[in-house]
Amino acid sequence: MIQKENTIGEIVAQNFRAAQVFEKLGLDFCCGGKKTISEACEKSGLNAENVVNELNNSLENGKMLETGGSKGPDFNSWELDFLVDYIINTHHIYVMKALPNIFAHAEKVASRHGENHPEVNSIFDLFSNLKEELEAHLQKEEKMLFPYIKSLVNLKKNNVEMQYPPFGTVKNPVNVLEHEHENAGEILGLLKTLSNNYSTPEDACTTYKVLYSELNEFESDLHTHIHLENNILFPKAIKLEKELNQGDPNAVNSEVCTCIK
Repeated sequence: MIQKENTIGEIVAQNFRAAQVFEKLGLDFCCGGKKTISEACEKSGLNAENVVNELNNSLENGKMLETGGSKGPDFNSWELDFLVDYIINTHHIYVMKALPNIFAHAEKVASRHGENHPEVNSIFDLFSNLKEELEAHLQKEEKMLFPYIKSLVNLKKNNVEMQYPPFGTVKNPVNVLEHEHENAGEILGLLKTLSNNYSTPEDACTTYKVLYSELNEFESDLHTHIHLENNILFPKAIKLEKELNQGDPNAVNSEVCTCIK
């Protein structure tokens, strides 16, 4: 049974279908995953008891079992190296393909409709910033953090010798990346508000409608993407590093740390 003291992230990590309930209620399960239900409800003005009851009823009535199976992938049971590959092949590739397309459509809509609908100018500016941040963000993960996580898994499986990472301990890049996730989440929230929940005006052209559909899909994918990292991959990587007694907090390379900020 779910309790008010459970964090949103751990609930969704155990059963991803709980994300449906949190999304319906407007509770952030990815960037805000470290908040307990009580904390999240207090901030959003919701009744925590009602939220807990709805979650438990939904899980019971919908038979949303923690074991996944035909109900969907049980991400929480996956090996970390497999999860890393899944995140790259599913979410990173999607993001890198979607970013230039959405950017081009946002630029076109702003140029043609910006005078009558000034909010699309702000949407273009915000998405431009998000595009730049995410392109750098994914590189940090793929070039630095993810290879180290996979080396930890290899160490556990094969007991191979490995060097301390240049960033000292996995907690250092994780802290940076989680902060960047929060920034991305804030931008997504602004995009959703400016677009009136991705509702196009009556005079919207086809590109306008496509843009809002793309933004809606992009938000949904990024929420899942960030959830997998913040609530499953990162905590487990920190735990694994500690278990293997790897990482040296006193060996942080300042040059590397600067480049990941």
